[in-house]
Amino acid sequence: MYSPSAAGVLHPYWPRDLLIPTYVANDRSMSEILVFLFSVSGVFLFVTWLLTGRKGAPGSLGAWRRLTVCWFAVCGFIHGIIEGWFSLYYDIIPGDQSFLSQLWKEYSKGDSRYVIADNFTVCMETVTAWLWGPFSFWAVFAFLTNKPYRFVLQLIISLGQLYGVVLYFFTEHRDGYAHSEFGHPVYFWFYFVFMNVLWIVIPLVLILDAWSQLLAAQKHTDNTKSKRN
Repeated sequence: MYSPSAAGVLHPYWPRDLLIPTYVANDRSMSEILVFLFSVSGVFLFVTWLLTGRKGAPGSLGAWRRLTVCWFAVCGFIHGIIEGWFSLYYDIIPGDQSFLSQLWKEYSKGDSRYVIADNFTVCMETVTAWLWGPFSFWAVFAFLTNKPYRFVLQLIISLGQLYGVVLYFFTEHRDGYAHSEFGHPVYFWFYFVFMNVLWIVIPLVLILDAWSQLLAAQKHTDNTKSKRN
């Protein structure tokens, strides 16, 4: 159900009395936008999977580690490109018909903070785009070339992602989930919950993994020093 704002502009966002005077409805369908998002993400996954399995790579990567690198490649795309677009053009997105702006207008049906340039959302997405985006691609490079700092990067990125998403959910919880149609199967449960909870579950697993790897490395260093003494 669409609702008119006080300015007489129809929009699909919550709360219903939200003022978005520059809003222009998307001319691309939900399916077009989602197919683009998941297709490009799939390409990043596929190409990275091939790269991590190539013969002659500096480090031997098992299936779990290859999936980890694929995750960072997709994170680089989503953080650096999609969220990077929001961080640059958040003020014009409601009325803009560029493809990525339409993607954000579609996603905003699950969280209207993105079409009103909410201060927290702008700040959080800007940090995510310009730190965790490049760092994610750096992590891909580090694992492909077997750099000794690769698990340090994994820990830093995952902690940053986890912290950002916890704040993202918690701030909306304190607002009483006012920026989405609470309980809607697509806009609330898929867009708002599922598409974000991934950045809680997977970073938690990767934090524990990095902790284990760094702990083992430190134990080895300590044991080596003890033997020398």
